[in-house]
Amino acid sequence: MPLDPLTFTARWPVRQYEVDHQGHVNNAVYLNYAEELAARHSELIGYGREWAEAKGGAWVIRRHEITYHSPARFGDELELTVRVELVRGARGQRRTTIVLVPDGRLVAEIFTEWVWVRASDGRPAPVPQELVDLAAQATVATLRQRNLARS
Repeated sequence: MPLDPLTFTARWPVRQYEVDHQGHVNNAVYLNYAEELAARHSELIGYGREWAEAKGGAWVIRRHEITYHSPARFGDELELTVRVELVRGARGQRRTTIVLVPDGRLVAEIFTEWVWVRASDGRPAPVPQELVDLAAQATVATLRQRNLARS
């Protein structure tokens, strides 16, 4: 079965070194999770590091927004899902949700904005058209939803 180019889910356990002195996953670790999941997804669908280098660019993170809902602790199994929400101009946006297995309790939501930059000078540049086209329906749906939320 081919992988979905816009949505990807993976599971992994919380490791001891990810837990802070309060006994739950350190806040900064959630950023690592979101970045790792996006990288895995990109590699699996053929738009990873080699593809980006061939296109003369790379993705860099511009910003993260995290909403924490409940803690995860050492030994918990997490299910993480990332969804591409928008690709246009020099930007890409993904949303990651993290839930506890087996009860599905929401742990965190992470919105990440990425910027496509030229490898030659690190300046923002238009995202390659094939990615814009791949995410076109998601982009339209996201923009429509945001416009509705504003009205």
